[in-house]
Amino acid sequence: MKKELHIFFTCLMFYTRIPCPKNISHNPEYLNKATRYFPLIGWIVGSISFIAFYLFSLFLSTEIAVILAIITSILTTGAFHEDGFADVCDGFGGGWTKEKILMIMKDSAIGAYGAIGLVLLFLLKFKLLSESILLFTNHKLFIFLLFISAHSLSRLAAISIIFTHEYSRDDATSKSKPIAKNHSWKEVFGSFFFGLLPLILISCFEYKILFALIPVFLTRYFLARYFQKWIDGYTGDCLGATQQVCEVVYYLSLLFIWKFI
Repeated sequence: MKKELHIFFTCLMFYTRIPCPKNISHNPEYLNKATRYFPLIGWIVGSISFIAFYLFSLFLSTEIAVILAIITSILTTGAFHEDGFADVCDGFGGGWTKEKILMIMKDSAIGAYGAIGLVLLFLLKFKLLSESILLFTNHKLFIFLLFISAHSLSRLAAISIIFTHEYSRDDATSKSKPIAKNHSWKEVFGSFFFGLLPLILISCFEYKILFALIPVFLTRYFLARYFQKWIDGYTGDCLGATQQVCEVVYYLSLLFIWKFI
């Protein structure tokens, strides 16, 4: 149990800005095993984001509360995944070879593709999340599960790429390198358990919500295929981009399912 707690806190420290015990470090062995808890981090980030939304919605409009909830989630993770999304936009938008794409993504400066991509991403996330919440204004538990399932499922889609694809870079310069070396059944089982459980719970309101798995994992499939085509695998930035895109696709899928199915 003590070792599992250490692995969990390693995961929490790596993916968020939440304070952890002082004895926790970026131990490569624990980082490798921490993938099993990555979707669980989505529970935490989603819960914090929902609490922010709920508190602000008590005296502000739903739209402003949603914006502040999104800001809260960004502050909680230190824009970890948004940064990856921007780097992927810049890299694949401006690079035409594997070497050029990887070089651009490694650059800490944000370019036009990254800036435009983030603006469009946040606009979509704000609008889709706002509309989803307005449909269920009187069902706080549903909204709570909406936040958690969006963050956990999108993280599952992202981390599952390391189970099926190879790491692209040949050096150890990337922050995701320690978690990309190997994995066991515990990492696979843990990821899918924590990633799917919130979706199963929210589907108790309406079983059709389970259909959201299809577009989310189709998106994951085509993104992984695209990364494989251009850079022969994935990087940490690719995982961050996958998480962000799949989160938006999840919101879009729920709206589509609720209105048309």
